[in-house]
Amino acid sequence: MSPLPARTAVLLVLALVAPVAGARPAPARAEPVVAALGDSLTAGFGVAADEAWPARVEARLRAEGFAYRVVNAGVSGDTSAGGLRRLPWVLRAAPEVVIVALGANDGLRGQDPKALRENLDLIVIRLRRAGVRVLLAGMRVPPNYGAAYAREFAAVFPDVARRHGAALMPFLLDGVAADPRLNQPDGLHPTAAGHQAIADRLWPHLRPLLRRASE
Repeated sequence: MSPLPARTAVLLVLALVAPVAGARPAPARAEPVVAALGDSLTAGFGVAADEAWPARVEARLRAEGFAYRVVNAGVSGDTSAGGLRRLPWVLRAAPEVVIVALGANDGLRGQDPKALRENLDLIVIRLRRAGVRVLLAGMRVPPNYGAAYAREFAAVFPDVARRHGAALMPFLLDGVAADPRLNQPDGLHPTAAGHQAIADRLWPHLRPLLRRASE
């Protein structure tokens, strides 16, 4: 077989190494998602969107070198039953981690803690089956609901977390509840400073569930 002419050989090499016409570069890898499934305490009632604790958590993630995007799936007035119904919508975001912060409205309405337990059970089970890492945030009711009800209500969260292997933040409003400096005049919804306090206290519970881009 006779050798190729020099010019033909050069053109052949260029054809082999040049990009194919019309080829598109590989799409950038989408940022992993942390979703916050909750009620008005998560939605950020009474504060700006970038002041709610999910946005503050995303800012902390960026500062700490994690490339996660945080989806705020909080809906004011939502109960654990409402959160369960919205779960398919949350899963469409393909989250790696979901922070479940529901129950406040169940308690304020005096609903049966057994129903709360059943709803949280189903939420965590379905998230785990989808391969999602779960952080369950506990909730408490004011003492005027009665000591027995308050104990039964508060016990739901650690029990659900323990039985399903979810991480637990014992109380979402730890250090914030009942502090007038951190709450709006209604005494129920945190101010911007209160949301920052929630994000700060939530971080140690969230951090073990995260992975860096190189991991």
